[in-house]
Amino acid sequence: MASFFPRIGAGRRSSARRDRSPAGVDRKRRNRSTPPSRAVTIRESRRTSAVPSRSWPRWAQHSARAAKRLSELLQVQSQPRAQVTRLRLTIVWGILLLAGCVLAANLYRLQIVDAAKLQQRAQAQQITDVRPFVPRRPIVDDRGNVLAIDRPAYTLYAHPIMFHTARRAVAEQLAPILDQSVESLTDKMLDGDSGIELSYALSEDVADRVKDLGLDGLELVQHPQRLYPQEDLFANVVGYVNFDREGKAGLEMGQQKQLERPIETVRLRRSGNGTLMPISTDTNADAPHDLIHQDDLRLQLTLDARLQRAARFALQQKVTEFKAKRGAAMAIDVQTGALKAMVSVPSFDPNEYYEFDVERFRNWTVSNPYEPGSTFKPINVAIALESGAVRPDESFNDEGQIFVDGWPVQNNDYESAGGRGSLSLTEIIKYSSNVGMVHVMQRMQRSNYYEWLERIGLGKTVKIDLPDEVPGMLKTHEQFVGGAIEPATAAFGQGFTLTPIQLLQLHAMLANQGRMVTPHVIQGLYGATGKPMWQPDRPEPRQIVSAQVARSVIEMMEAVVESGTGKVAQIPGYRIAGKTGTAQKASETGGYSNARITSFVSSFPAEAPRYTVLVVLDEPNGSNAFGSTTAAPVAKSIMEALIAIEQVPPSQPVPTASPTP
Repeated sequence: MASFFPRIGAGRRSSARRDRSPAGVDRKRRNRSTPPSRAVTIRESRRTSAVPSRSWPRWAQHSARAAKRLSELLQVQSQPRAQVTRLRLTIVWGILLLAGCVLAANLYRLQIVDAAKLQQRAQAQQITDVRPFVPRRPIVDDRGNVLAIDRPAYTLYAHPIMFHTARRAVAEQLAPILDQSVESLTDKMLDGDSGIELSYALSEDVADRVKDLGLDGLELVQHPQRLYPQEDLFANVVGYVNFDREGKAGLEMGQQKQLERPIETVRLRRSGNGTLMPISTDTNADAPHDLIHQDDLRLQLTLDARLQRAARFALQQKVTEFKAKRGAAMAIDVQTGALKAMVSVPSFDPNEYYEFDVERFRNWTVSNPYEPGSTFKPINVAIALESGAVRPDESFNDEGQIFVDGWPVQNNDYESAGGRGSLSLTEIIKYSSNVGMVHVMQRMQRSNYYEWLERIGLGKTVKIDLPDEVPGMLKTHEQFVGGAIEPATAAFGQGFTLTPIQLLQLHAMLANQGRMVTPHVIQGLYGATGKPMWQPDRPEPRQIVSAQVARSVIEMMEAVVESGTGKVAQIPGYRIAGKTGTAQKASETGGYSNARITSFVSSFPAEAPRYTVLVVLDEPNGSNAFGSTTAAPVAKSIMEALIAIEQVPPSQPVPTASPTP
């Protein structure tokens, strides 16, 4: 027993020593870095493991202790990792929750707060307002012949940088199509590498020929162009439109409102690929009805292209023959005031208006007053008869020359014919006696005469439907009645001015039984069915002189054509009333120059006049330049054309030659 216990004790001590020695080292090491709680746990485990056990081998005991230590270590380390994981999950969920809140707030703002504003912005992107190009309404004559119309035109651009051949080779192919030289086109193409304008206002036919070439580097840009098929025939009436689509002369300027179709803003929806589409097919809603359907209205005139052409041809001949500065011819329907012809020479081509001087753009029949001379004498006779100052059967002495307030007044043919003695009113008009007219108008009181000149419209415009009309000039009442010379010169058509259109209106008044109408060239806006959609308002005709007085003066004017200075205007079978005029032209510095204005006015058929014709030539040259030689032949040609066009029946049967036996 004694030997047994020491062994046991020794074993325990040695075992304890073995256990204590490393444990002590470990304890010292662990105490440096291990928290107290952990150290206590290790010490307790060691005490427990130090109890001897005979049932477990030593190596098993060491393994058990090692496993337990590992388990303890893992439990200690897993505690902070779980805390970190929970923290991370909390942060993630917090972020997700915050994002959800932000998203919800943004959705609330978009759906509720800013909904109306965003809807407007969306509609602004999807719906667009456009102002489509709408062509101007065409202008046509009385029979529907086109005088002005819009058409597509093209501008040709070259981009030499895209050429696959030499520039000269391209120019050689384009030259015959564009009617330009190869050298000219080549020089243009050398100006740059892109965007070179080669030609402007090409027609569709020419553009198609350019396309057929199939050349790279050529670009055709379409644009609208105003086309004037009659060229210069109606230029002074129709006018022209410039490159900015603005009317700058004639009816194109004066009737801009009627020629421009209404351009309303059209609302369209833009598809995903940018295509513009109607919002609705209901024409009463937002559908672009006006974009698809344009009105067929056209501005119809009273002028007739056939008569216009005949008048221009006859006038041009005399202007050229007498080397006149310019000429004008007009024909009017005396009952309605509708102008059937209105021609000015020289004119201009509105298709190439930029090639002409701006003076050509003015219609001088309405914008250039002049002293009418003898063509005003029938108007004065009508005034004297209507006022009761003279009787139709009275006679007046023609001395050939008289003096008024010290100023000499004589007849144009005084040097050759001298005085003619006693003349009737008809003979005064027939021979165009200046002296006789002075005696006639001296029968009237000066104030009364002046009032009559105002009553017939001198010093005012006739209110024709053409732009740039200028009033004539009539001296003040004090100037006119202050001396005898002013009424005396007015008696034979000088000392005051009026425009050719106003003189035509006054003679049309005589032909229309004393009723004055307003000259005009516009009938109105007409549709394809011929129904007028708009017609201008015009003043009612005014009775200026009685029908009897007007009839008497027309009969007096017949003598001028039958046996007086207007015999050249005779037309077999037709009674024609006329009056020639050869007036001195006022000088810009005062007084009168050697230049003259010749004219002839006629109304026919004289028994029931339908038309009045006026022809005026400004500054014709030559010793034989009179109204009878320059203007009367033109008026005859116009009347003959009117007879053929309007089927005017003859006044009396035309005598036929007896057959030769």
